[in-house]
Amino acid sequence: MADVTPPEITEDGLLLRPWEPADADVVHRACQDPDIQRWTTVPSPYLPEHAKGFVTEMAPAAWANGTGAPFAVCDATTGEVLGSCGLVSINQTLRTGEVGYWTAPWARGRAVAVVATRAVARWAFRELGLRRLIWQAEVGNHASRLVALRAGFRIDGELRLAQPHPRGTADGWVGSLLPTDLPDPDEHGNGGVEPTGKGGPAAPGSLVALRAAVFGRTQPMLFANAADGEIRLRRPEERDLDAIVTACRDPETVRWTTVPDPYQRSDAEFYAHEYATGRWARGQGAVFVIADPDDNFAGTLELRLSAADPGVADVGYLVAPHARGRGYCSRGLAAVCAWAFPSLGLWRIEWRAHLGNDASRRAAEKAGFTMEGVARQGIPHRGARVDVWVGALLPSDDSAYREAGS
Repeated sequence: MADVTPPEITEDGLLLRPWEPADADVVHRACQDPDIQRWTTVPSPYLPEHAKGFVTEMAPAAWANGTGAPFAVCDATTGEVLGSCGLVSINQTLRTGEVGYWTAPWARGRAVAVVATRAVARWAFRELGLRRLIWQAEVGNHASRLVALRAGFRIDGELRLAQPHPRGTADGWVGSLLPTDLPDPDEHGNGGVEPTGKGGPAAPGSLVALRAAVFGRTQPMLFANAADGEIRLRRPEERDLDAIVTACRDPETVRWTTVPDPYQRSDAEFYAHEYATGRWARGQGAVFVIADPDDNFAGTLELRLSAADPGVADVGYLVAPHARGRGYCSRGLAAVCAWAFPSLGLWRIEWRAHLGNDASRRAAEKAGFTMEGVARQGIPHRGARVDVWVGALLPSDDSAYREAGS
């Protein structure tokens, strides 16, 4: 597509046009947004000369050389610039392209990126003859992932990023879109499917959208009242590492959990810095430190979303020896459940513990869990299968977990 005249595309109230020199000021203003600087490859800090170079040099060169197709996304009526969308790269040999987009802060919540991405995809398939579009984003960029899903992309998995963000991780999501995935525009010129994604699995109000909003933000800090003061549930921090090591070397912890044995400081570092942050970034669950009234480490509590059933999660916890018997675990567990049911759209939270782990059972029951029975050889444990108690908590259960978490 070398030296193709950049087109103008109108779809569902948007005008996609080539960037112009007069757009430099609005690009500079939009790219001051912390989210754009965090999740895209724009320079940070973003200076006026960066914006001028983009609209006068980089964008025209991409069109002239056939290496990309960058569009300004504008309101079709007022001409106001609302965002950016286009092909950030084109492989003419394989006839594939990669889509990229951002929405200006003043235009968010209007499905601008979804409509624009569909329009660009439709144009690329029909006019450029491309056979596949791909989408990439850093793991944790749930807003971009939700746009891709609503535009019709299938999330295919993860890959290591070739150019990680300086403040991000090396892991990225990747998705793909084929011409058959994209519906034809309807008789009103819309994108075949309503731009809000009405009725689809990623529609506003859907479980996917609900969780994207939760996991797209910083993990919350939760609070609960214990007998000796207010405890908090927070993310693991560097200052917790030594206490995590001590707790995980305790014989009772080793006996009833699956922590590595012997437990090393490197295990604590992985747990706090990679495992915990990775589960939140991927939208797989939350890892909390149970902190005592002085904000010192007292244990850990995990909520893990089921990969098989999106309405189900399970919990696991351990308490440091010095903090046992103070009610921290049951109160913390209740607080996490009270947060998780509405925030993550859960219908059931499950608990399992080895037969004989009476302390774990007491904590679960005090938090409102109902014992449902025994699963024979229900979980693997250090090379064997062991019998476990099984319990569950439902949103419709009595107020025990709400009261305990208050």
